[in-house]
Amino acid sequence: MSAAAEPAAGTGGDRPAAMGFIMVAVLIDFLAVGLIIPVLPALVGQFTANPAEQTRWYGWVAFTYAAASFVSAPMLGALSDRYGRRPVLLLGFCGLALNFFATALATGLWMLLASRIVGGAMQANAAVANAYVADITPPEQRARRFGLLGAMFGIGFILGPVMGGLLGGIDLRLPFFVAGTLALLNLLYGVFVLPESLPAERRRAVTWSAANPLSSLRALARLKGVGLLMPVLACVGLAQFTLYTVWVLYTTFKFGWGPTQNGWSLFAVGTVAALVQGVLLGRILKRVTPQRLAVLALCSAMVANIGYGLATEGWMIYAIILMNLLGNTVGAALQSLVSGAASGSEQGQTLGAVSGLSNLMAVIAPALATPLLSTVSHLPRGDWRIGAPMFFCAALLAAALLMAVLHFRAQPRSAPPSTPTPA
Repeated sequence: MSAAAEPAAGTGGDRPAAMGFIMVAVLIDFLAVGLIIPVLPALVGQFTANPAEQTRWYGWVAFTYAAASFVSAPMLGALSDRYGRRPVLLLGFCGLALNFFATALATGLWMLLASRIVGGAMQANAAVANAYVADITPPEQRARRFGLLGAMFGIGFILGPVMGGLLGGIDLRLPFFVAGTLALLNLLYGVFVLPESLPAERRRAVTWSAANPLSSLRALARLKGVGLLMPVLACVGLAQFTLYTVWVLYTTFKFGWGPTQNGWSLFAVGTVAALVQGVLLGRILKRVTPQRLAVLALCSAMVANIGYGLATEGWMIYAIILMNLLGNTVGAALQSLVSGAASGSEQGQTLGAVSGLSNLMAVIAPALATPLLSTVSHLPRGDWRIGAPMFFCAALLAAALLMAVLHFRAQPRSAPPSTPTPA
């Protein structure tokens, strides 16, 4: 790739910003997050009396974290447009470390809720990392590079949940201490290694009205070419966060899995995601447009969620994960289309608004998913009705598919995709 495609920034020792730097930071970040997923519901269960109560309180824990992220994400995106990506990323790493250590030391539900609020408010990495990639990547390569970030997410889920499940088998709080240590290592990496990606001449003043989470969503809706993609993103995000919210509790109620088994199931999810987004996505985009890929991915994800809900044996979950290859590409395809509708100076705010929309769905998901799962938590293992949250996800994806098809039919036909240049 030419130097013009990845402009050097004036900070961080004048090192050129490159994909390798941000990929390492995101990998460590998601590894830390992945560590706690198999054990957080069980930790909540230590302070509750029965599965229904555990599900409800876990919903509140997820809700508070997501609500704080929703409020802060567009503000952090706007700050990164003004002061650069690097300092905002460092702020996020600090927030994660504080969140993990406070959760590890929690002695009651109120401490869990308080620590998740702090962590959610300061966790800046999703929106700002995407803006970092947009800074250093020409538009025709963004889908593939967003896919590479998704691959880091997948690798984090390959290693993190397995480690968290094994460590949780020793002590439920141990994964939180390890995750906090990783967040501190990421902070040191950012201070000494991670370069800035946004040159001073491309920065702009903070407009706090635009950084308001609701006004940023309105700005996203007004972008030319977005149209129905905004409700598509909303349905996809709500389905994804519903799945994330209930996965561990669902498999616990349906199959009797514990932290270790859940860690291995998330290992499988991460392996497939990394393979598809890091290896196959670039090859797929040589043959199909992001629009067509989004449609195919939505179909695959919809069928997979129906399968998750109907599964009666644990091995079936692994078979569905393996078959849902294209479902792992929907985020990169849609994000590339939205990013292409924004100017170079608005990437931070636009992708911050996309992240804000995602965070809004993360707020809504626990409020819908955990009560739904709670109503069926008393049913015997293997009962297909425990899959109610998965069927809800499938319905959301069916709605997203319909709107995506209508949107793409209303747009001018795209030119054949260009061959991506290796990163």
